[in-house]
Amino acid sequence: MDCLFCKILNKEIPADVIYEDDQVIAFNDINPQAPTHVLVIPRKHIATTNEIADEDTALVGHMVQVAGKIAKEQGFDESGYRTVFNCNDHGGQTVHHIHLHLLGGKPLGWPPYFDENLKKPLS
Repeated sequence: MDCLFCKILNKEIPADVIYEDDQVIAFNDINPQAPTHVLVIPRKHIATTNEIADEDTALVGHMVQVAGKIAKEQGFDESGYRTVFNCNDHGGQTVHHIHLHLLGGKPLGWPPYFDENLKKPLS
């Protein structure tokens, strides 16, 4: 399998890992979109959110809990943060191994694609 995140899990590619347990790892995104931008990925390869099976429900819940723990450790759990799963190309998914984006450390606008400098949605 030629999956970037599987290669990170197998230590074939380095990552700035900030959390690890028997179900998931979390590491800093190499192209951060906020002061803190962490990816939480399961050790189990699941290509997209469309492939999440009933037996994966606890795993996905654990990913969300880990994101909350990291937000607390980073000191922005009370001020707020965003968690995002992207699915497939139109959803912005570039690596087909589910991953939860944790973004925080600054006020985050909505919609997320809104460019504050241009004052219009990005095209």
